[in-house]
Amino acid sequence: MYKRIDRKAIKVKKHYRIRKNISGTADCPRLVVYRSNKHIYAQLIDDVKGVTLAAASTLEGACKDTYGGNAAAAEKTGQLLAEKAVAAGIKCAVFDRGGLMYHGRIAALAEGARKGGLQF
Repeated sequence: MYKRIDRKAIKVKKHYRIRKNISGTADCPRLVVYRSNKHIYAQLIDDVKGVTLAAASTLEGACKDTYGGNAAAAEKTGQLLAEKAVAAGIKCAVFDRGGLMYHGRIAALAEGARKGGLQF
């Protein structure tokens, strides 16, 4: 018989492999991305203290009234997160794509964050 591929398990394994090498500090936090079918969420996390320094999603800001499952909304979310980060005094971050491919909405969010002033 055919072997069934469990894509969710593959994504979790990728995320564990990535997290072995990526860690955020107060000066350079980890930018974590979570993508669902309808929305995208991003956080800046200080892994040393275990706190979230800034967060943004398509459920807030300019994207609140529009559909959040496309690249344009993801880019606006990245810009919103970058504005919050700059206001908090954060200039650089380590990008954690969460086992997802750097393509489409993930890449758009990263480009939006770069346009907003974050470096990674």
